[in-house]
Amino acid sequence: MAAGTEHNEYVSYPMFKGLQKPLEFMGIQGSYITWAACAVGGAILGFIIAYCIFGFVAGLIVLAVSLCTGAGLIFFKQKKGLHTKKEDHGVFIYACSRRM
Repeated sequence: MAAGTEHNEYVSYPMFKGLQKPLEFMGIQGSYITWAACAVGGAILGFIIAYCIFGFVAGLIVLAVSLCTGAGLIFFKQKKGLHTKKEDHGVFIYACSRRM
């Protein structure tokens, strides 16, 4: 390049449009994926323990109940979204909010 001539050539990068979307796997979003993995792991562990102690049928029952309970809880909490957080309803008076 000669002195005095400036070329502003910018390198182009591919733009990924889906980066602002939440992580989703089989209809489960965000942190609920971890919940689902824990529910499945707990159900399998419960099946193994119940199978060793009580037998195959009891193990299947524990597995089915654990998976249904975990899936129901996850989908219920995911449907409500941010509104599942604990909210205190009522009037609160803070007596010592300002010190003189």
